[in-house]
Amino acid sequence: MSELVLFSNSMSRGNTVDLLLKILDVPYKRIELGYGADMHTAEYLAINPMAKVPALVDGDVIVTETAAICAYLADKFIEKGLAPALNDPKRADYYRWFFFTAGPIESAFTINNLGVQLNEEQQKSSGFGSFERVIACLDVGLNNAKPFICGEQFTAVDVYVGAFVMFLIRYNIMEATPIMQKYLNSLASIPEIAELLVK
Repeated sequence: MSELVLFSNSMSRGNTVDLLLKILDVPYKRIELGYGADMHTAEYLAINPMAKVPALVDGDVIVTETAAICAYLADKFIEKGLAPALNDPKRADYYRWFFFTAGPIESAFTINNLGVQLNEEQQKSSGFGSFERVIACLDVGLNNAKPFICGEQFTAVDVYVGAFVMFLIRYNIMEATPIMQKYLNSLASIPEIAELLVK
């Protein structure tokens, strides 16, 4: 088996991939890249032309984008039980919340943090609509978690969504809603996540 190599930065979304790899309990090599010159070398640009981290190298395979890396790893190590089976109907929610978090949620929080307010016409053409709509939808999704997004099965999408919610709360980007707190309480049953929640 080829060695997994994770290019990351300790202040990046790569922490989510680190967390998943620890939960999967698989060996990997982590290479810390500084922001700036380290991410713009010819060698690294050949791995990720966006000059961003994280990036995962698995032999001849390169995967970028945090959600894609998490989904890839969960499928690569499917025997670890962190992804629903390919023919399992729970794959619908699994995919939905990976993509909803990577797309509308990420976009909404970026725009909000920049202090940009979309008017009603702009919201119609925006993939996320409005910040308020995204938060309401996230609350609906987490309220439907029983106790996890795919029901009783804890999966990689819980790592991804959970890490995003923890980040928002830890850095005071938003206050946890009661529904978010209930979901995080469920995630506390995972030792690697519980350790982060008490920090």
